[in-house]
Amino acid sequence: MNRPHENVVEAQFGPRAKAYVESAVHADGEDLKALEEIVAAIRPKNALDLGAGGGHVSYRVARFADRASAVDLSSEMLAAVSAIAREKGLSNITTVRASVEALPFADGAFDFLACRYSAHHWRHFDAGLREARRVLKKGSRAVFVDIYAPASPLFDTHLQAVELLRDASHVRNYTLAKWAAALSCAGFAIDRLQTSQLRMDFPIWTARMRTPEENVQAIRSLQFAASGTTKAHFEIESDGSFAIGVMFVSVKAEER
Repeated sequence: MNRPHENVVEAQFGPRAKAYVESAVHADGEDLKALEEIVAAIRPKNALDLGAGGGHVSYRVARFADRASAVDLSSEMLAAVSAIAREKGLSNITTVRASVEALPFADGAFDFLACRYSAHHWRHFDAGLREARRVLKKGSRAVFVDIYAPASPLFDTHLQAVELLRDASHVRNYTLAKWAAALSCAGFAIDRLQTSQLRMDFPIWTARMRTPEENVQAIRSLQFAASGTTKAHFEIESDGSFAIGVMFVSVKAEER
C-alpha cells in the first residue's frame, strides 16, 4: 500500500483518540502547568494548539484565551477534542483539520501558539516551524514541548529505533542543538529552555498505540541487546519501562 505520511499519521492516531484523551502522560505534567502560567499572563485573543492530539493544551489555553484553535490531521482526534470541550463547558475551542506544514490561516493570525508532543511526527520539521512563525504576530510567544534526541549517536539510534517500532508514524526526535538551530532559522528567539526526564511505563506506552506484538518483542529485543551504557542512559527497567528526555522551550516571534 502506497500511503502518504499524513495518512499514516491519521491511521495511527484516529482509532486511538480516546486513549490519548485519557492518557495520564498527556493530560498532566509540569510542562502543562508551566504553559498554563505563560498563557494566564498573556491572555491571548487568538491561540493555536498545533498538533492538538487529545486536546490537553487546548483545554488549558481556552481558560485564558478569547479563542483557541485546535489543529490536527486526525478528524477522529478532533471530534474527541470537541466532545471533551463541550463536557468542560469550553465553547471557545474550534477544531481545524490541517497539516502543520500548510496551515489554513492568514499571516499573523494568532498571538499565542503551543505545540506539544507533535513535531516528531511532522514530515517536514523545518517547514512546520516556518508555518508556525508565519501565523504568529511579531513579538508573540510560542511554546514547544517534545521528546528530544540524545546528542550521542549511540543513544539516538536506540531511541529512534524503539520509537519507530512502537509507532509507524514516528519521523524523528531532534537534538536540542537541532531544535535551537531550526527555531532560529524559522524566525524564533528562545527565551527559556528547560529539560526533564519522563518515565514511560512500557505496557501502557505500547498499549496506547496498540503496537503489534511482534514489534513489542522487537523493542524488548533491542533493549536486552543494548549496551550497559545505553541501558543506564535510558534507565531501562526489567519490564521495558524507560526514561526519555523532554524539552520545554518558550520562544518569541521575531521579524521575518
